[in-house]
Amino acid sequence: MKNMRGLPLLLLAPLTLATGAAAIAQSEAPVSALKGHNSNAPIDLTAERLEVQDRADRAIFAGNVKVRQDELTLDTSRLTVAYSSSGGVQIKRLDASGGVTVRSPSETASGAFGIYDLDRKLITLVGNVVLKREGSQISGQRLVIDLDSGRAIIDGGPAGVGQSGGRVTGHFTVPQRSGG
Repeated sequence: MKNMRGLPLLLLAPLTLATGAAAIAQSEAPVSALKGHNSNAPIDLTAERLEVQDRADRAIFAGNVKVRQDELTLDTSRLTVAYSSSGGVQIKRLDASGGVTVRSPSETASGAFGIYDLDRKLITLVGNVVLKREGSQISGQRLVIDLDSGRAIIDGGPAGVGQSGGRVTGHFTVPQRSGG
């Protein structure tokens, strides 16, 4: 499909798990690797189908949707682009559904749904979120990344019927030290 200049990458956003864990131990907030990400870089997008709903200011890409911006990629089943058509097309929000996987050179994140609010510069993944880096993994129900500050938060999820609520879980690799 056509290169879509100015369409910021939907999702994600690598978190630095191993270094994030070290930062927590040093009382520093972990920072997303997407802090300062160039959302003005060109985007390449492919899909099996495109439906434009001009009166609703919405475009829907469906079927094996692949998005690439610089070194970040996004794969999903369906991507809805909400835009404003006053004074030219201005993208407001991107919604991904049907399973979302986002990759950077060092991290992979996945979830059931993804939202990128361009006005607020927030990326959110929800539903069985898994974030992986170099053998380390963290899981939860919601991941929110603030692209301005680089702050990332993972929640375990709310309590459900007959449940006490979700928890964030993690498995981290540690540097191997020689000697004892």
